[in-house]
Amino acid sequence: MEKNRNVVIDENTPLLTLAGPMFLELLLNTMLNNVDTLMLSHYDEYAVGAVGNANTIMFMMIILFNIIATATSVVVAQYLGAKMYDKMNMIYTLAVAVNLVFGIVLSGLFCAANPFIMKFLHVSPEMRPLSMIYIYIVGGGGFLMAVSNVMLQILRCNGYTKIGMRVSFGVNIINIIGNYLFLYGPLKYMNMGVAGVAISTVAARFLAVISLIVFFYVTKTGRLSLRYLNPFPTKLLSKMIKIGLPSAGENLTYNLYQTTLLSFVNAMGNDAVNARAYCNTLISFAMIFSNASAMSTQIITGHLVGAGKNEEAYKRVFKTLRTSMPITVALACINAILCGFTLHIFTDNANIISLGQKIMIVDIFVETGRCLNMTFVSSLKAAGAYMFPFAAGILCNWGLGLTTGYTVGVALGVGVAGIFIGTATDECIRGLIVMYYWYKKKWLGKSVVDKGDIIEE
Repeated sequence: MEKNRNVVIDENTPLLTLAGPMFLELLLNTMLNNVDTLMLSHYDEYAVGAVGNANTIMFMMIILFNIIATATSVVVAQYLGAKMYDKMNMIYTLAVAVNLVFGIVLSGLFCAANPFIMKFLHVSPEMRPLSMIYIYIVGGGGFLMAVSNVMLQILRCNGYTKIGMRVSFGVNIINIIGNYLFLYGPLKYMNMGVAGVAISTVAARFLAVISLIVFFYVTKTGRLSLRYLNPFPTKLLSKMIKIGLPSAGENLTYNLYQTTLLSFVNAMGNDAVNARAYCNTLISFAMIFSNASAMSTQIITGHLVGAGKNEEAYKRVFKTLRTSMPITVALACINAILCGFTLHIFTDNANIISLGQKIMIVDIFVETGRCLNMTFVSSLKAAGAYMFPFAAGILCNWGLGLTTGYTVGVALGVGVAGIFIGTATDECIRGLIVMYYWYKKKWLGKSVVDKGDIIEE
């Protein structure tokens, strides 16, 4: 198999070589998504809430798509690290084909269940038609997200991290232009509103998939063909599902846990709800670097474990932490210091700003623990130890985060800052647990790659 990789990924790969483009990609997404919401808010007061409800469902769909996408990143990185290039075309084809079929089926199911979902979520009569049309269009094209997620993981593991940044920028710009055309521009006369926004989203994602596939072939990363699946690699698919399911389960249980915490906040009044929402917007910027660093470390760790360089992988993760932790804490501290000014961007309500300042102080501890979690959980998954993070997540989310949040925030009357204290407790204790698991090298021997194993059956 002909290779033309721009980046050699090993223990000497600088963190920022991979993390830099990913950081910019995540930053672009965060900034441009806020612009998207702003455009809708000036069009129709119900549109933002309707799309927000629909995106809650879309997010659940993305979690399910990531079953194969997450497994792809682990398998591809390890097999590339093991230099088993003869297997790569089969792995690429399997990942894309399975997620495409799964995406089409899941998109159809979500569209069919659309009326029941709206009823279950108690979406208001004013927002329901808008939410439903958005799910029909964006959800119906959800398989595009399934394919793009897999292609991005494949390219990132091959060292092409800048492509995600470029495609993300292009997708969001196309989406914003499409929104403008339908909401305020020449196509406004069609009065499509949310439907127009949905169409521009699907069109942008379609162009993203085409761009990623073209880049895949132009760089000679590999080839996609159904002939690589004959005979069908059932054993490898089973491995990928076993890796992906716990990761998806971890994300799912975390979001259910956060939803439960939100129910506590809702009972505290509108000021508490708004303070949480505004602070989460600011917090999203603080956590971008630790997220990008963790994603990069996962790729490097996968390559090293696949190459049998376990000691190098062990040391490399701690080296990453020495870079990502100070930067993450510094960003959280800056957020806390400046929030008295930055919260004025959203509101002049003195009570909300006061609540927000308390939240941002607690968030310093949240981000400290989150950095630990992101770094070591990503590395454990890359090494093939995917069950332990899942188990630790369930126990700490519900056993520590929820109980502490309720006790401090509700029972002791601390309020919304107390809910964040629960989250900080969860993140910090769980971070120390997964770090200890890595430190004790409990992940050794869990590699996906077995050089004595013949994948073709």
